[in-house]
Amino acid sequence: MEISKLTEKAIALLMELISIPSFSGEEEGTASALEAWFTSCTIPFERDNNNVYAKNKHWDNSKPTLLLNSHHDTVKPNSAYTKDPFQAHIENGKLYGLGSNDAGGALVSLLATFTYFYSTEGLSHNLLMVASAEEENAGDNSLRGLLPSLPKIDVAIVGEPTLMDLAIAEKGLVVFDASVQGTPSHAAHPNDNNSIYNTIHVLEWFKNYRFKNVSDVLGETKMTVTQINAGNQHNVVPGHVDLVIDVRVNDAYSNKEIADILIKEAPCELKPRSLRLNSSAIDKKHPLVKSGIALGRKTYGSPTLSDQAALTCQSMKLGPGDSTRSHSADEFIYVHEIEEGIGLYIQILEGFLKN
Repeated sequence: MEISKLTEKAIALLMELISIPSFSGEEEGTASALEAWFTSCTIPFERDNNNVYAKNKHWDNSKPTLLLNSHHDTVKPNSAYTKDPFQAHIENGKLYGLGSNDAGGALVSLLATFTYFYSTEGLSHNLLMVASAEEENAGDNSLRGLLPSLPKIDVAIVGEPTLMDLAIAEKGLVVFDASVQGTPSHAAHPNDNNSIYNTIHVLEWFKNYRFKNVSDVLGETKMTVTQINAGNQHNVVPGHVDLVIDVRVNDAYSNKEIADILIKEAPCELKPRSLRLNSSAIDKKHPLVKSGIALGRKTYGSPTLSDQAALTCQSMKLGPGDSTRSHSADEFIYVHEIEEGIGLYIQILEGFLKN
């Protein structure tokens, strides 16, 4: 199929996907729409829960595999929306709708790219297209849950809004629950062990702490206290204060190393919720990256999390749209970003798959 026809078909699919609510764990409708894409293109596919995936026509088990992946679930629309989040429409070149930018534009562009190469013979890599579910909540039926059923993956492109620049590294995430202890008492009586006052120096410690290892691509590991909760009566000093700490981990540490450091050094009790969302990266000299650089695309490190965290192979994040629009009110993607994105995806893979 010609690129122009594929692009037109991809934009129509995006508008259809927007019209179907697909919150994490509730993507049955969009999964069916994705099945219809493959059926209309005469491409065999499989479905696992709400993950829909397909292999290129001339799959060869002796070749390495390139994964093309993006997700079709969305967050819930926030209260600041002024437009119907499920009414896809185009105004002044902007395609509005929930999930248009994160990550519908990347998803339909990768689908178009996969379809373009589907029947091509003599590629250096197999192509595996996965439209995944439950990315926004890192659910059990996300890409992570699907991976055991997939062939071995050697390298991956994860479709997220990057302005079609190459995110060659992505920070991992560890969320900690913390507790600052004190002595509960009546507010009218003296108390030299007030848990709320004890929290002051703990907050200062988290504010000022710096991890030693700095990444060339991702910079420092960033630690932020994001939640605090204590007390339920005006006249009672609570026995403890609960904190939540968000740690964005660079590629100089594993999540376990971060947990070990903080549990040893922090001036309060800490417990990590999960250690599975590690940082991701791809060598800047990898042929896939070099193909993008040759087309004038910039490289950078991404502070936001994606399905890359589920992968153990080298991977990069790449897609049309702008990350700053994600989860915003009246979300949109420019139509020209999708048009350019499909063209750039195809050019990058031409340079990589046909060497």
